[in-house]
Amino acid sequence: MKHELMLVKELLEEKTAFYNRSSFIDSDPVQVPHSFSIARDIEIAAFLTAILSWGQRKTIIRKSFQLMGLLGNHPYEFICNMTPGDERRLAFFCHRTFNGIDTVYFMRSLRYILQTHESLQNLFEELYLVNQNIRETLIQFRKIFFAPASPARTGKHIADISQGASGKRLNMFLRWMIRRDKNGVDFGLWSKIRPSSLYIPLDVHSGKVSRDLGLLRRKPNDWQAVEELTAVLRTFD
Repeated sequence: MKHELMLVKELLEEKTAFYNRSSFIDSDPVQVPHSFSIARDIEIAAFLTAILSWGQRKTIIRKSFQLMGLLGNHPYEFICNMTPGDERRLAFFCHRTFNGIDTVYFMRSLRYILQTHESLQNLFEELYLVNQNIRETLIQFRKIFFAPASPARTGKHIADISQGASGKRLNMFLRWMIRRDKNGVDFGLWSKIRPSSLYIPLDVHSGKVSRDLGLLRRKPNDWQAVEELTAVLRTFD
């Protein structure tokens, strides 16, 4: 490994030690799923929080908790037993461009997944065991998620990896569910997907930092950049 990359690796290890600790949770959206104790509630809260994770962090946290409140703070049970009246109340929720139409569809689609696979874990692990890679797993997940007839506007809220999207929020959700250590930030609930198969959650900020550090050459923040950056990071660990 070149000397410059060794210095970058040391810097990243320092930042990891600083942020990958339980005291970080209270300032991050990951606190929302951490407010639950049942695995199926945790994964649904994590998925919905990840989907809402764009914009200011404080707003993301506030809106995610608001959505959990609309789900009675029992998201798994609520979604499985959702009524037309529940849907009417959910139709008033919005966060930036994610509006009530999107909210109701997301709950219907999650209910479909829970009815057919019992949990998000079962679905993702089944897809991964068949495809043996995260990219294809995310592509197939999106197809299943939009299998029930969906409003045209709602598709933009699940990244289309097949069209080159970076999938930042999906990759972050998978990190929360799969990565495991003793520090307590990530949950590590899903055991059949290898943490080493995960991809970096790439957005404008992490892309800029990666280019400034010489870890990423590609300019667009797309899936090709995700693969390029992740490959470099895998040489570190």
